[in-house]
Amino acid sequence: MSQIDYQAIGERLRAYRIGRQLNADQVAEKLDISRAAVYRLELGKIVKLETLDRLAQLLKVSLTSLLGSDTEYFDNALGYFERMRQLEARSLSIQSYFDPFSYLLTSPAYSELFKTMLDEARPKNFDANQAAMQAQILEILNERKATFSKQKFEVQSIISLRQIERYLHIGLVGRLDLPPSVRMERSLLARREVENLIDQIGSEGSRFNIYLIDETLPSATFQIFEQQHTSYVAVSPYRLGELPNIHTGIASVSSSPEAVEMYRSMTRGLLERAHSGEAAKRELSRLLAKL
Repeated sequence: MSQIDYQAIGERLRAYRIGRQLNADQVAEKLDISRAAVYRLELGKIVKLETLDRLAQLLKVSLTSLLGSDTEYFDNALGYFERMRQLEARSLSIQSYFDPFSYLLTSPAYSELFKTMLDEARPKNFDANQAAMQAQILEILNERKATFSKQKFEVQSIISLRQIERYLHIGLVGRLDLPPSVRMERSLLARREVENLIDQIGSEGSRFNIYLIDETLPSATFQIFEQQHTSYVAVSPYRLGELPNIHTGIASVSSSPEAVEMYRSMTRGLLERAHSGEAAKRELSRLLAKL
């Protein structure tokens, strides 16, 4: 029992509860424990084995998976981004690839613009529960962005030049059937975001090391979280740039050594072929001048 990572189990329960928009009383009823026990469990306190068994059933995973030997799956972005926040808080370093680039690298004005794009991209039959979930997702994303400067981890962030080019062509829109004047305005706003990105490359005190690669990369994004005692790889279908998507897709988090090492190996290859520092700035500036 001493090998069980109760903190990770508690984080998974909290991510599930937030993702399902449940309160502690509702979870307590499902697990047949007290509300106080739910909070103790979320804090990583030791619990009985039968409670872990019931928790595995609630999360619809095997007990082996719950104990950290398998992969976690998320069928909504709210639970997934809460899990990201948890993993970041415990990490020493992170390697990441986002399309087009990390939300943490966007300008202060981007948060409100992103909300506008999400509203434009709303699926049919968008209901009050989905609206509440969207608001919570934005809250978590903006909290992560606001607190990043206080975190201790360093980030190697991989960015595809081809996807930046697409980002500039399409503009910051939630859908393509917007009036030409709006499309033009959003293209200019996309340029401002890229200019903001250029300003951050190599900036003093930044813990973001940006690597620009002139290749088309997969649409699924990933992060490798290196922690003191273990490592995780998270893979996501959710898009936080142009034509955003936070409502459909299955994300995953795995501590499998094989999965982590595969992503590490792929990342090493990408970093070796990428531009960084002044070279990355020149490539992005050249792209802006061309478009």
